[in-house]
Amino acid sequence: MSLTDVAIKNARPRDKAYRITDGAGMYLEITPSGGKHWRLKYRFSGKEKRLALGSYPLVSLKDARRRRDDARRLLANGIDPGVERRIQKAAAVARSANSFEVVAREWFARQAPTWARSHADKVIARLENDVFPWLGGRPIADISAPDVLAVLRRVEKRGALDTAHRVHQNCGQVFRYAIATGRASRDVSADLRGALAPAQHTHFAAITQPQEVAELLRALDGFQGTFVVQCALRLGPLLFVRPGELRTAHWRDFDLEGAQWRYNVSKTRTDHLVPLSTQAVSILSDLHALTGHRQFVFPGRDVRKPMSGAAVNAALRRLGYDTKTEITGHGFRAMARTILHEQLRFPCEVIEHQLAHRVADNLGTAYNRTKFIDDRVRMMQVWADYLDKLKAGSPVAAVDAR
Repeated sequence: MSLTDVAIKNARPRDKAYRITDGAGMYLEITPSGGKHWRLKYRFSGKEKRLALGSYPLVSLKDARRRRDDARRLLANGIDPGVERRIQKAAAVARSANSFEVVAREWFARQAPTWARSHADKVIARLENDVFPWLGGRPIADISAPDVLAVLRRVEKRGALDTAHRVHQNCGQVFRYAIATGRASRDVSADLRGALAPAQHTHFAAITQPQEVAELLRALDGFQGTFVVQCALRLGPLLFVRPGELRTAHWRDFDLEGAQWRYNVSKTRTDHLVPLSTQAVSILSDLHALTGHRQFVFPGRDVRKPMSGAAVNAALRRLGYDTKTEITGHGFRAMARTILHEQLRFPCEVIEHQLAHRVADNLGTAYNRTKFIDDRVRMMQVWADYLDKLKAGSPVAAVDAR
């Protein structure tokens, strides 16, 4: 007789496992511990075999019968359902191993060591927040262009158009890595070129007029926050390095007696040398008394970590400056580049090398940290003296510092 739900519920465990049958080879096995497991007994190639169909009550009587019937259809077509199940499990494991997230994290692990930490953090955050929740678990070879577009539209819809373009770029990089490693046949994100509205790129806000720079410098000197942030504000215009490089600076890289700072540029992965003016050395010497025993020149609240990346811009806002339209920590670079060339007449190639930009001369010489070093040492001191004159209210007429 066929089983009923009542009979199954009333089946009690015994000292030994026993079976109650439902027909067509299916039975329910009740173990001494009370477990109830569906089994199918069948023969294939003259051998008797067993196939597990699940456990009750997770698999109901109705579902167990459906699984039994599916297995019997395979048998009718000459397929061993036990072997077929192992094949399907292996395929599922393979698909999981080649999911978008698995491939993306593998690509990221290979690329991240060559990137600046801040850039790597942004890339993985975009993938984790905007891509993995929707595409992460899917086999990368099965993802289509419309699937990727749906992800981009979600980002675009919240008004983050620039982020949408960067997500598109990162997806393309992952797909191309999947192609190179034999897990995808093409980059479907390439089909989406032009699908997003163009991003409006803007430059970092910067003050480049000498009179306004003078006001800014006086405001920086009047900052009432912590001494560490105050020093970072005062050094920003003097050194005009990238904000991330300044806030994560290590004392081991400074030679205050030799008036030099040597470090590895985060963006170009090249060694860089910053000549220190007497004004910069003075600020650093004062700061060394407070943080010199620490790893970072500008430690954060947790002294084991550097100052927050938002600290300088937050300080500028406290001083009344709009960091979207007037000045940012990065804007000190544009300020120096503009005035050093237009007001102090320093050659562009000298300025660009001090900015740690990749500059090839007419002989194709690659960037190196000591190129134009004598000119750069002189330029950094002239620049610091010029800023002092501006701050003191001295005339700001153009000066030929060549």
